[in-house]
Amino acid sequence: MLKQTLTITAAALLIATLAACSNTEAGNSGTPASPAAVKHSSTTKQDTASKPLTAGAAFDKISATVTAAKLSGTVTAENDPNHLLGRPSQYTSKVTFSDSRISADGVSGTDEGDVDRGGAIESFASPSDAKARAEYIQAVTKSMPALSEYDYVQGTTLVRVSHYLTPKQAGEYKAAAADLG
Repeated sequence: MLKQTLTITAAALLIATLAACSNTEAGNSGTPASPAAVKHSSTTKQDTASKPLTAGAAFDKISATVTAAKLSGTVTAENDPNHLLGRPSQYTSKVTFSDSRISADGVSGTDEGDVDRGGAIESFASPSDAKARAEYIQAVTKSMPALSEYDYVQGTTLVRVSHYLTPKQAGEYKAAAADLG
């Protein structure tokens, strides 16, 4: 009988604890939250406040410094030529831009929004995803100079810049990317 009472008591405590955590996370509990739940709740608020920068917001910051950059497109799941937008460990947003210092004749065979025309900015959920993407691009293009590009990772943002720019010109993007924080 004692064993059965202990089992029922333990089960009741477990259910009460799970219910309290569940209600606290949903934000609809009328009862005080446990210290563990309060800590979890404040962590969630901090994570929300420090969401990764979107590619569009990163472009706005970069183009304020690099005035030769002009937005040329916003990539969506429907028009993404790489079919990576929103896929696991891939970019969560992407924009493309042109750079007025690149001759139109030099990129006449490329598509609108191609990195060769200026560049692209890709935003990721984590810095490790951004770094992995940059490393992948560098590995793929290493043996193909015509596809090479400058890649700068800052936190969750990858700034991809055309190889048609000089190292000094590309360096402007690197410096602007460093200010993304």
